[in-house]
Amino acid sequence: MSPLQQLIADVPQQGRVRWIGVRPQSRSAMLELDAVEARLEAGLTGDHARPGVRNARQVTLIQWEHLAVISSLLGRPEDQPVRPENLRRNLVISGINLFSLKGRRFRIGQAIFETTGWCQPCARLENNLGIGTFQAVRGHGGITARVLQSGIIRLDDIVSVEPVPDSGYAAFNPG
Repeated sequence: MSPLQQLIADVPQQGRVRWIGVRPQSRSAMLELDAVEARLEAGLTGDHARPGVRNARQVTLIQWEHLAVISSLLGRPEDQPVRPENLRRNLVISGINLFSLKGRRFRIGQAIFETTGWCQPCARLENNLGIGTFQAVRGHGGITARVLQSGIIRLDDIVSVEPVPDSGYAAFNPG
């Protein structure tokens, strides 16, 4: 493994859940929660995400620290920041770079997820928050994930990278 590959592989940080929200229907207001159930192949209880193993966008996550960046890029005064519900993501996480979870499995509370992609901004954000929102959110929109193991997620739960399962490959290919 090269030094760069080693740096990419190591994720010593742990995150924390700062906000939880679901959308009961498409285009409806977000409901803020203290806890939610993540369901295998179905996403979060009460969220309108399409269930099924093929849905790569069962759960959306955004970086808490990026809310301040987006607010700044929109020129918002400090007393009127962008709020988590404005960006319509399910989970807001602090303390760990969500992009470091690319290609990984990670645990939040009792549930286990895998990253499925980047969560790009949509035109609806521009309509809801004003001109320039789409560009302000680009690169700060978070990630999408699929539920691999059901479980309860609560505010302040820890987010941590799961160990890579030992496939036994090295035993058959020592080189």
